[in-house]
Amino acid sequence: MAKLYFHYGAMDCDTTTLLQQVATNYEERGTKVAIITAASDTLGNDQVVSRVSFEGTIDILLKPNDKVFKKIPFDGLSAIIVDEAQFLTAEQVDDFYFLTKEFGIPVLCYGLHCDFRMNAFPGYDRLLQIADTIEEMKTNESLDEINYKAVCGECSLLNRKKKMNFGRNFKSDKYDI
Repeated sequence: MAKLYFHYGAMDCDTTTLLQQVATNYEERGTKVAIITAASDTLGNDQVVSRVSFEGTIDILLKPNDKVFKKIPFDGLSAIIVDEAQFLTAEQVDDFYFLTKEFGIPVLCYGLHCDFRMNAFPGYDRLLQIADTIEEMKTNESLDEINYKAVCGECSLLNRKKKMNFGRNFKSDKYDI
């Protein structure tokens, strides 16, 4: 039976790089995948962009009010891969879960678990509740201005924003992509 997978972590844990590797593996086997991302992810326009400079075309930009079943091209589809899954609505996550069970199409979601204020994203919350397989991806880098590390060399727990020369910022806009 197909599953709903959720891979999550702090920023820079390479979720997009893994997504691109998985998409490439499916395509090398001659199978069709749909790559989806939240429309609020404006970093790459219609491209999935990772830190390692690998790019892939996004098939569907999913807006918060979009219905999953109206956007997915089911014909010959072997898998659905979702980038920035934290921006999905609970209803969209439910639709992806239903897709796995009723149509036998695996859905692989990749995203962040919380914002810089340590607030969970709606998509993350729902994926934790219903995903069949959940995997935390680790970020293991030295302390820098963007990533808050508990102790140098340990795994990152979250990301924080820093105002230029003004210290920590916990009160700015929630999404800054």
